[in-house]
Amino acid sequence: MEDEITCTGFFRPVEVEGAEATISCLEKFQGSGGLQFVGGHLLEAPYNLVAALANPSSWLAWTSELSFSNRFADAENAESLIRFIYYGASWELFFVFLFIFLCVTIAGLIYNRFMWGCVRSLEGFANVVGRIAAWAGLLMVLQQVVIIFMQRVFAVSEISLGLGVSLTKDVSWWSEELKFYNAMIVCLCVSYTFVQGGHVRVDLVYSAISYRAKRIIDMIGSMVFMIPAAVLTYFYGWFFLWRHLVTPKLSASDASKNLDQLLLKARALKFNVETIGFSPNGFNGYYLFKVLLVLFTILVTLQAIAFFYRSYLEWKEGPTSEGKFLDKDRLGDPVAEQVAEIH
Repeated sequence: MEDEITCTGFFRPVEVEGAEATISCLEKFQGSGGLQFVGGHLLEAPYNLVAALANPSSWLAWTSELSFSNRFADAENAESLIRFIYYGASWELFFVFLFIFLCVTIAGLIYNRFMWGCVRSLEGFANVVGRIAAWAGLLMVLQQVVIIFMQRVFAVSEISLGLGVSLTKDVSWWSEELKFYNAMIVCLCVSYTFVQGGHVRVDLVYSAISYRAKRIIDMIGSMVFMIPAAVLTYFYGWFFLWRHLVTPKLSASDASKNLDQLLLKARALKFNVETIGFSPNGFNGYYLFKVLLVLFTILVTLQAIAFFYRSYLEWKEGPTSEGKFLDKDRLGDPVAEQVAEIH
């Protein structure tokens, strides 16, 4: 015989006689259907946002005790890390950001100058990150030259680099580290390249349609293709990252569990950064690639929002606003700039 549940408020848990757990009315509402799930989480989002900002120690206390070999001395710090990992890729966090996006979008629809400010800020952020990360390309070339020179001319097995404090590693370690520079360029320059118009388009109908139809396609593409793909990759990439940083290992399947069940793992929780390379003396910082994967998804999501806002504003204001406030690099070569415009 099922227990009868009485609801007395959205956020106040209600004890149910004979039941094994407590349930809130909002949780019951969220579980009654797809629309109710979305609507209930959006209703809960402001509360979750305020609660997280008002109680930072509940999910950030672990930063005061970064012990990379031993268990946490304070159990509350370990529990805060569990919460940070759990909520870092949770529906609660997703709907908090969705709520913020909807509020910013509504404000931008009313005040277009505010939306243009968001576009300039997001695109400016993408440009700054990309222009800094692009220097990894030069560093990669210089390091490769040093490796070839030291290995072929001096026939050394180890290379030391650094000013004051030197880093001495096997030649194979430096060679494999070049992959990390390449990953930095790919992951951190992705939105910068998008702003600069450097991604290759596969044009089937785009060039043959009207200006406003192009903007509609851009808006649909950013919301239907870019954001869902980036968010899905983030959800799995987040746990993929932490599975290689702490033990006991946490996976994406743990997100479906109750937080109280995960907190039981806090007793044995400790940092365990995996530093296993593909070769005995090879590069052993592969967890950094997992960090780049998470950063990649965040940058793509932010750029998708910026592109959606720009496409809407250009659609509304007409052809005269095309490329408005767009901070594109100048190559200094008219032919090269023409080729870049074609792409």
